[in-house]
Amino acid sequence: MTSAHAEDTVTVRVPAKLNLQLAVGPPRADGYHDLVTVFHAVSLFDELTAEPAGRDGVTVTGEGADRVPANRDNLALRALAALRKAAAGAAGPGGVHITIAKRIPVAAGLAGGSADAAAALVACNELWGSGVSQARLLEIAARVGSDVAFALLGGTAVGRGRGERLTQALAPATQYHWVLAFADGHLSTPEVYAALDRLRAAGGAGVPAEPGLDAALMSALRSGDARMLGRALSSDLQPAALSLVPALRKTLAAGLELGALGALVSGSGPTCMFLAPSADRALDLAASLSGAGVCRSVARVTGPAPGAAALPRAR
Repeated sequence: MTSAHAEDTVTVRVPAKLNLQLAVGPPRADGYHDLVTVFHAVSLFDELTAEPAGRDGVTVTGEGADRVPANRDNLALRALAALRKAAAGAAGPGGVHITIAKRIPVAAGLAGGSADAAAALVACNELWGSGVSQARLLEIAARVGSDVAFALLGGTAVGRGRGERLTQALAPATQYHWVLAFADGHLSTPEVYAALDRLRAAGGAGVPAEPGLDAALMSALRSGDARMLGRALSSDLQPAALSLVPALRKTLAAGLELGALGALVSGSGPTCMFLAPSADRALDLAASLSGAGVCRSVARVTGPAPGAAALPRAR
C-alpha cells in the first residue's frame, strides 16, 4: 500500500440526490425519524479537490458558497476527520485542504452537504493511499450523516433507518429525464421534520408505526416505465414543505400543466422535481417553467448517476 506524494491532489465528482419515495415514521427517542426512502442520484455534480496542507481547511466556491460553513461544522471536514480516525496510521502527516466547487444548491433538499462529505471520504482515501474498502467507507459515511452513504453508492437505492442503511434497487439502468426547479428560499431539514410532526399532531390521524416501501414505485422502476414512475412519486415531507413555503404549490401545478409525468418536492425541499418523458420534452419543460416565473432557476438532469468517484488525474 503506497501513500500519496505531497504534490498530489485528488478531485472527486459527486451527485445530487432525489427522493422518489420518502415515507416517514414517528419521531424516535434520539430525535430522528425512521424512514423508508428510494434515493436516485442525478447528473448535477459538486466537485471536491483534496490536497496536502499544513492543517485541515475548506474553501467553497460556486452556488450558495456563502451559506456553507467553513469551520468544523462543515460535513466534508467532519468526513475527513472520521476517515483519519478510521484509517489510523494510513493517513498522511499534516492536514488536508479541501476545495469544493458547488453546483448543487445549499439547503435545497438535494443532499449537497452530504454529497461533499462522501466526496471528501473518496478523495482523502485516494490522497493518502489508505486503501479503505468501499464497504468500510459506507460504514464511516453512515456515521457522518444520514445521506452520505448514498452519495458514495449512487444509482438508485432503498434507504432505511435514517436513510443510511442501503440496498441497491434491482432495476434496469433506464435513463430518466428530470427538470429541477430551484426556489428562492431555503429550508432546513430539521425545520421541515418539525413541521411534519406538528401537522400530524394537529390532524389527529395518527402516524404509521413504521414506514413501508411503495410496491407501485418499485414495480415502476423494474419496468423502466417513466409514466408509471411519474404517477408513483411520493413524499410524506411534501405537505410540511408546502406549509412552510406555500408558493411551491404553484411551481408543482405549473410543471404538471406543462406536461410533466410527475412532480414532487425533493427531500425536505424547497427544490421541485419534475419527470419528463424524453430529453426533448425536458428541454421544453425547463424553458416553460423558467418563463412562467414560478422558480429562481431550472436545471435539466438525468438519472441514475454514479456515486462519488475520483476524476482521472491530469498527466
